[in-house]
Order: sequence, then structure tokens, then C-alpha cells
Amino acid sequence: MQELKKWVWQSDAYPSFDYHYEEIASKLSAVSRITGKLEYAIHILDRKNIRNIIIDASTDEIIQSSKIEGEILQRDSVRSSIRKKLYDAFAYEEDCSTRHTDGLADILIDSSFNHSPLTKERLHGWHNALFPTGYSGGYKIDVATYRKDEMQVVSNRGYREIVHYKAPPPQNVEKQMNELLAYINHSQEDPYIKSAIAHLWFVAIHPYDDGNGRIARTVANYVLSKELGLTHQYFSISKMIAEYKRAYYDILERSNNLIYNRNFDFTEWIGWHTDIVKQSIEYTIGEIEKVVQKAKFWDRAREKVLNKRQIKVLNKVLDIDVVEFEGGLITKKYAAIAKTSIPTAKRDISKLVEYGLIKQVEGSAGRNIKYTINSNEKVEMTDTKSTQSYLQQ
Repeated sequence: MQELKKWVWQSDAYPSFDYHYEEIASKLSAVSRITGKLEYAIHILDRKNIRNIIIDASTDEIIQSSKIEGEILQRDSVRSSIRKKLYDAFAYEEDCSTRHTDGLADILIDSSFNHSPLTKERLHGWHNALFPTGYSGGYKIDVATYRKDEMQVVSNRGYREIVHYKAPPPQNVEKQMNELLAYINHSQEDPYIKSAIAHLWFVAIHPYDDGNGRIARTVANYVLSKELGLTHQYFSISKMIAEYKRAYYDILERSNNLIYNRNFDFTEWIGWHTDIVKQSIEYTIGEIEKVVQKAKFWDRAREKVLNKRQIKVLNKVLDIDVVEFEGGLITKKYAAIAKTSIPTAKRDISKLVEYGLIKQVEGSAGRNIKYTINSNEKVEMTDTKSTQSYLQQ
């Protein structure tokens, strides 16, 4: 009896990855526009702020990609590895990186900066940096080589084992990876579509004993960086994928399973992936706009007489983003940040309100009075002269 074709690689159409362009055209236009906005925003930033955007995005990408797979990394260690490898002025006496985070930083930097063709040897290098000890979770794995065994993605529900995906036989991996690499290096496909297909295709092949998800997301980043001509890691797709982790795994499973994907149609996956890229870029633009707002705020505050306590608290609130400042700015919190007494905090706050730098949150009163930054107007990234004025002062 002939085996039922259940997995994407068993289809006669594989590896064509068909899709309906007209159904995702608007998404592609939207992400293209937002990418242009990001490129403009980066262009007008000064060197220090560009560096901070790159460090933050790179750190997020490493941490969140590992988090998706259940590995929790220390942010300080990852950030230290990124800064050490990117900037000559790194203070080695403050280094808190590890061998593992250094390896992860190497992968990200190579995939983001190096636009030379993607090869088997380069992928093996990434895999080696991902598992420098040759072990994953206490288990010995083959490192820097394609897998030699059958591979299944499974979970357990009680005593029942659920097979979410079965990868191609190991003897087929080399040929399928060569086809994928040829596509990545030579296809003239739209960059966002190409990134989505490369991401899914790598997951479908599952070429390694472990680390396939992390390297698949690295491949997606590599394609975007190369095809869009980016010189650094400016946004993190893994940060957004982590926020929609369940949806991510669900759509990967549906796309790779012929029972769900009977028409061999990958439009839904490409659309979902494109939306993730768009949201990732929008997040970075939001961070840049915070930089603009902070510069604009201090431009207004420049002629006011502020003490060190007031400056410290205002910087703290602006850095965190007042919208996300848990519980709002209250007198007790001001006193704690400034390391001062409640009466002094009240006097400082009154003066900031008088200056028009902060204002009382509507509806708060009595002991529950909360304050927020008084931002009179917002500078948009399209406001060329105003934005450049504040960022390049």
C-alpha cells in the first residue's frame, strides 16, 4: 500500500512553494514603504544613536530567537558580546560576555554584515558557533554537519506522542540544501517573499540535529539584509515572532502539512511573515521616534533651571517611555529614583509642573496623583527639517 503523502517535501510540486501574488501585494507594498521610512530615519540619526539602535536590535534578535526555543539568555551578556565585536572603544574591564553569547554574536554579525553567497560551509560555521561544546541540553549532537538520522518534531500529550512534522530522510538533505542555497544566492524573487520562503524551506528540510529554528530565522535575516542592502542589524524579526510564538508554530505546521495545505499554497505563510517583518521595522521606527522626542523635550527644557534630581528622574522616565512606566510617575517613585525625601520630591515635581515639563494625569488625585511627560507636539520621521534639527544638534 502506497504511503500517504503528508509532508510538504513529499509533494510532486516541491520545492516550488507556490503563492498568489495578488493576495499579498498590499502587504508587500506596505512593508516596502515602512522599510523606506526606516532607511530615512537611520540616515538622519547621529552616530551615537545609530550605534544604540544597532546594539538594541542585535541584542533583541539573539535573545528572542533563543527564547522561542526555550533558552533564556542574560541580556547584559549578549549586549556585551555585541558591543565587544562591533566597537573598538569597548571597555574590557566591564566585559560580562560568555563563550556562548560571543558565538551567537558572531552568527548575527556574519549574517547581517557579510553579503557574500551563503554556502554549506558558512551554515556549518553558524551551527558550530551555536553549539560550541558539541552538546545540546546535555545530549551529544553532530555539529557543523548535516544530520545523519531521521528527524521528527514531536510533543507529548499524556501518554500520547503527537508528530507535528517529519523531515526528509537524511540521504535527501544534501541535495535539498543545495537547491535551497541556489535559490537564496541566485533567485530574483521579491526580498520579502524570498526571506519568507527561505525561512520555511530551511525549516522543512530540518538539516541539523538541533538549532534548525534559530538558523532558519538567521537565514531569513540574511536574505533581508542582503537583498535590501542593509549594512547592520536595524530590526529584529525574532522579537516579533516571540510575541506570536504560538501562531508562528501553528502556521509553520499548517504550511508544512499537506493535510492542511492541500493546494500546496504558501500565500498565508508569506503574508504572515511579511507582516512580522513590517511590525519589526515599525517597532524600530518607534524607538527612533522616542529618541527624537527625547531630544525635542530637552531642547524645550534647555533654558529651565533644573537640579540633578530632576534631570535624573526625567531621563529615567524618557528612557523607559512614560507610556510603559509602570504605575505612572508618582511622588513616592520620584523620591526613590532621585534618592531624596518625599517633601523634596514634592517641591521638585511642583517646579517641573510649573515649567510645563510634566503634567498631572487626568483623573488622578489626592495620594494617587500621577504625572506624565508634557509633550506638546510630536515629530514625525517625515518632518525632515524638524527631525534633523533635533537629532543632529
